[in-house]
Amino acid sequence: MVEPFGSDPMARPLTYPGTVPAASGLLLADAWLPLRPVAGEPATGGPVADWSVEFAGEPTTVAGVLARLGRAPVADRYPVLAVGSNAAPAQLRRKLRARALEPVLPMTLATVDGIAPGVSAHVSRPGYLPAAPVALPGRSRLFVLWPDRAELEALDATEPNYRRRRLPADRHPVTLASGARLTSCSVYVGGHGCLVDDEGRPRRLTDQATLIRALLTASPALRDLCGSTPEEFVERTGDPAVREAVRLLFREEGRSAGQPESAWTAVDR
Repeated sequence: MVEPFGSDPMARPLTYPGTVPAASGLLLADAWLPLRPVAGEPATGGPVADWSVEFAGEPTTVAGVLARLGRAPVADRYPVLAVGSNAAPAQLRRKLRARALEPVLPMTLATVDGIAPGVSAHVSRPGYLPAAPVALPGRSRLFVLWPDRAELEALDATEPNYRRRRLPADRHPVTLASGARLTSCSVYVGGHGCLVDDEGRPRRLTDQATLIRALLTASPALRDLCGSTPEEFVERTGDPAVREAVRLLFREEGRSAGQPESAWTAVDR
């Protein structure tokens, strides 16, 4: 049994996006159970239902664990692509427990075409610059979460600055480690747009200290607002008025751009 939790970014903002596992697993309360992909899965059980896992000292499947715990089967779950801290078990555990839910949540690695983790053009309440998906050429290795309805609603409630949208499978295919390609997958799209570089290209997500230093170096006005170090930035953006001023400054200085809403299909909440 592996526990790759570490500190969650809400407690330590400069660690954003948090500790992200190296392989697929099942987030189960305070435990992380490694999952092993199985090719040729039956469509009726859901794409990861037959993946193998050791539970209570015995080999079984994802479907077996969910059934034993009385939780929704994979076929009744909602795949969601994680581009930021939703890929960190500690962050997910905090979010779900804050809404009185004990997580039983499969998290499976996948490759995704044409989508990369960028940076939302706003500052979160804890003081970090959160991720947002951006459309860029190439392929990314990201986690797909498999929440049940209650877990999905809880995650939606934690994303007030985002809108959950469905990825077009033909333009942004999501392929699991088993080789299965998802027919439907959603993602949280930033409501404030994304940060761009001097050429107008979406910034890719980096560690927070590097990202914040680069933004402070490039903008005297941002330094006036938030100080000259990442630590000062986090401290000063604890003030909601400062966070709003930063968001407006990004727009005024041309450091933010909208996201291609036409590429994302609205989903029913």
